[in-house]
Amino acid sequence: MRESTYDDLGNVVAMPSAVTRVVSIVPSLTESIAATHASLIVGATDYCTHPADLDVTRVRGTKNPDLERIRELAPDVVLANAEENREVDLDALRASGIAVWVTAPTTVGESLDSLSRMLSAIIGDVPRWLHDARVVWSTPYDGKRRRAVVPIWRRPWMALGRDTFAGDLLSRIGIDNVLRESGERYPRIDPDALPAYDIVVLPDEPYAFSPSDGPEAFTRPAKCVSGRHLTWYGPSLVEARELLSGQLQ
Repeated sequence: MRESTYDDLGNVVAMPSAVTRVVSIVPSLTESIAATHASLIVGATDYCTHPADLDVTRVRGTKNPDLERIRELAPDVVLANAEENREVDLDALRASGIAVWVTAPTTVGESLDSLSRMLSAIIGDVPRWLHDARVVWSTPYDGKRRRAVVPIWRRPWMALGRDTFAGDLLSRIGIDNVLRESGERYPRIDPDALPAYDIVVLPDEPYAFSPSDGPEAFTRPAKCVSGRHLTWYGPSLVEARELLSGQLQ
């Protein structure tokens, strides 16, 4: 076994000195490993869509992973996220003797540091794309700022609130979340009773907002954006700043 390593929650994660089998139940972490060392991945969720040619055993979703199938895959480590995955499932995997690495970033900076720790522990090195992402996000935004509401779900309406990775990312390209002082991370909202805002940011995940599903509910201009680039932390961060800035013009 390697020297003890710690995940984002401070949990000790005991892994072999050479990790050869990884199950990821977080799409962005699946992409992070696949972009670096795809042969390590033996299992991923049905929602792990990047890279498109990933050919591994599927273990259902982030909220309902097939724990028995994961056990059968005998992974050296399972990659999870404190927000996306249920603690009861992670505890069940740990009780089976499986190492579980949990990420929990709420800012772009935290995500880059989190990925660096995780990839260094599993692969033994930091990939080039992670260096590139740090460079991309190292330059402060100095242009005109706008206030936005950022829905993430409909029926019921929900939006980004306080302490979210996506909210921090948007602030770094000049978009300030009007609900960032909310008492909840994902509060329910009434589109007709919101603080003053300039723009609506509509990602295509987790709810699949589109030009024909979402903008009509708001009185201010709405922009549809890539949910992967707004909410995933991984290789997508290299192009997210330029892409989202263009989509939000």
